[in-house]
Amino acid sequence: MRAKISYLVTAAVLVFYFVLVGSRGVLLIEHGTLLTITFGVAVLILPVIGIWFLWKNTQFVRRANALAAELDTEGGLPVDELIRTPGGRIDRDSADAVFARRREETEDSPGDWRCWFRLAVAYQDARDTPRARKAMQRAIALHMNAAPAGAAGPSAAPGTPGTGD
Repeated sequence: MRAKISYLVTAAVLVFYFVLVGSRGVLLIEHGTLLTITFGVAVLILPVIGIWFLWKNTQFVRRANALAAELDTEGGLPVDELIRTPGGRIDRDSADAVFARRREETEDSPGDWRCWFRLAVAYQDARDTPRARKAMQRAIALHMNAAPAGAAGPSAAPGTPGTGD
């Protein structure tokens, strides 16, 4: 719940900032000289990029949360079996051991979004956020492309987990 509130507050602050910057861009354009119009258009590009980025991240988070909810109802969420330091941080060797198991599971079933979801969690626990995001994107794509029940499943996903492909 705390993460959702933090995300919403951050998103609201960003939207406020985009509106503020956008209004300054409009004011520059309204000034009417070639220089201010050029700067105004340039200033308007920044909020557009920011809004696109915020939208894409929000979609990613919603889809990842939907996968987590589906896995939870199936009883397939990864169990937290990690050893933690007295300060609460995840022990690196423990995270690496869990990651190795998750990578093997994903290599054995590369077309299963559930394996990719658990691999993404293992990457995150091992503090490899870029690969965690890629693995979660693969899980989302596999889930979205999954055939209806009774039909043939999706073909094996390209790339090998853990290689950075």
